[in-house]
Amino acid sequence: MDVSESPNGFVRVVRKIYRPIGFKKGYNFSLWFIFGGVLFGFVLARLQYLSIGGKYKDGSSPGEWYWMRSGYRRVGITIHLAGILPAGLLVVFQFIPIIRYKVLIVHRINGYVILLLLLLGNAGALMVARHTFGGECETQVFVGLLAIMTTIGAFIAYYNIKRLQIDQHRAWMLRTWFYAASIVTLRIIMIISALIISSMSGYYRAIPCKQLAYMYDDEQDLQSKFPQCFTVNGTTDGFTAVKANFTGSAEVSNALGMTFGTAGWLALFLHGVGVEIYLRLTPRESERLRVVSYERQLEAGFKHPGSAGITADRWGDADAWKPPN
Repeated sequence: MDVSESPNGFVRVVRKIYRPIGFKKGYNFSLWFIFGGVLFGFVLARLQYLSIGGKYKDGSSPGEWYWMRSGYRRVGITIHLAGILPAGLLVVFQFIPIIRYKVLIVHRINGYVILLLLLLGNAGALMVARHTFGGECETQVFVGLLAIMTTIGAFIAYYNIKRLQIDQHRAWMLRTWFYAASIVTLRIIMIISALIISSMSGYYRAIPCKQLAYMYDDEQDLQSKFPQCFTVNGTTDGFTAVKANFTGSAEVSNALGMTFGTAGWLALFLHGVGVEIYLRLTPRESERLRVVSYERQLEAGFKHPGSAGITADRWGDADAWKPPN
């Protein structure tokens, strides 16, 4: 007997959960629940950071507030958090099928709001990239690339839905938010990496003495740890070497700053590969949506129905797509 025709008790219970909200396949619901839940929880935990001068000041990486407390960088971090945090919450609902089926207008409006918030968040991230977790070159390039990838991905998704190319809209929305969600995985890799280099010892990075002075309330404590900051010609352009470990605020800041960029690149790689694997493993869903796209494009009078958006058969060398008989 086909197991799918006689589901066990657990499957029957789970189906009662995911089918009312529009999911037809258990694996789709599982992936949405896991990845959407992690993103939703991560954002919820950081909504408190919208209090820039309060919770963000107290909860950010040691020394980070020195750079973000005023000027255009404070504007940047405010814009970034005010944009990306609400977007991260709202996007979880974009992938709930019942909303698209029953209240499409909500899905559309929510999509426009998310797009604007994502662009706002990216603009803020670029404004503070120079001093985000130390602002090392690999960190700045990572932040810039992530902003570019999510912006381009979002606009490709937008173009495709305007052309009623629903299959490609789905693919590029998944790509965009898998890229964006790499910031969650980044945190895990960063903490693990920081602990590793702290245990290995021998990792140092230059930090300006003025930032160290801001981090230490007790000047004598600062002088005992970093006497070179108080010595004539003891520093190079006001910078001094700080060890990366978890024994003090400056050292913790250094450990996190030295691993942030590396963790970001690794997380982005993992998420980029992961979303492509998922898309390759769900060709039937993609084909189903392409048939729906064909029907809607044909009804709307578009040229090349089924391929009116950005598709491989029109933009590349793939064989021309043909609708099923």
